[in-house]
Amino acid sequence: MAVYTDVSDEDVSQFVADYDIGDVLSCKGIAEGVENSNFMLTTDQGAFILTLYEKRVDPKDLPFFIGLMEHLAKNGIPSPTPVHARDGEALRTLCDKPAAIVTFLPGLWPKRATSEHCRELGEGLARMHVAGSTFEMSRPNGLSVDAWRPLLESSGKDATNGVSAGLYDMLSDELTYLEEHWPAGLPSGAIHADLFPDNVFFRDGHLSGLIDFYFACTDAFAYDLGICLNAWCFEQDGSFNITKARRMLATYRVERGFSQEELDALPILARGAAIRFLLTRLYDWLNTPEGALVVPKDPMEYVHKLRFHQGVKSVGDYGLD
Repeated sequence: MAVYTDVSDEDVSQFVADYDIGDVLSCKGIAEGVENSNFMLTTDQGAFILTLYEKRVDPKDLPFFIGLMEHLAKNGIPSPTPVHARDGEALRTLCDKPAAIVTFLPGLWPKRATSEHCRELGEGLARMHVAGSTFEMSRPNGLSVDAWRPLLESSGKDATNGVSAGLYDMLSDELTYLEEHWPAGLPSGAIHADLFPDNVFFRDGHLSGLIDFYFACTDAFAYDLGICLNAWCFEQDGSFNITKARRMLATYRVERGFSQEELDALPILARGAAIRFLLTRLYDWLNTPEGALVVPKDPMEYVHKLRFHQGVKSVGDYGLD
């Protein structure tokens, strides 16, 4: 459940009074997400999302996140638009924490992604990257290759091997390979960096919204695709669905063409994306207190995905000619 801060009705009403969005009718916690406290805010003028930014979000990064959402919305990307208060500020304070209101996007995220969802995602992601290439602010990716070995070390060798025998050495060897071969100089700009199915909304079979930009950063566009290959193109039994990958990459290429360097780099970027989520899941698996509201996700799912990508020889193994 993603409500870490209790907000009273009086607090919400006083906060909303500084906006021109009407009177509060209801404010209910949203039981999805893991980083911030999110509420469905309904006023007599419509529906909005109220977010309180919790400890895992660095306040210094918030202007980038808010600015990116505004930039994307202005460029026709279906993403939440920050609402400015009467003083012109979109980022304010509620319950002694940074807080913002954004527009509500209707739609549902796919509980089981199909190849048609992947086709729509490829088009939407490419359009987002094209728009993001003109965003002037930048934010380094704090969860890229330089951060992965410290993440592994923070989990500890014995604890990691307690999850699966030999896991620590396997991950350490993989990190050595990635550190030595990680590509540089690829086309870059603002990327989402966490575009899992629960961050993508659909209506009537079409993509209607991209949400939750709080891992967004400046990095290689193809790395974002590597994340999506991991998040969208594996079945529940762990098998890779090449049809989903082909449709995602093919429709992406229609909106934004690939360079040869990006095509060559995609397999290693997908490996890196797999280990990034493996390591953060591993850390949470080992460090989430018993009884916590957020249930940690099994890191072994990404061990299987990593092993698949280790066997990929070229982008053709993802279905792209």
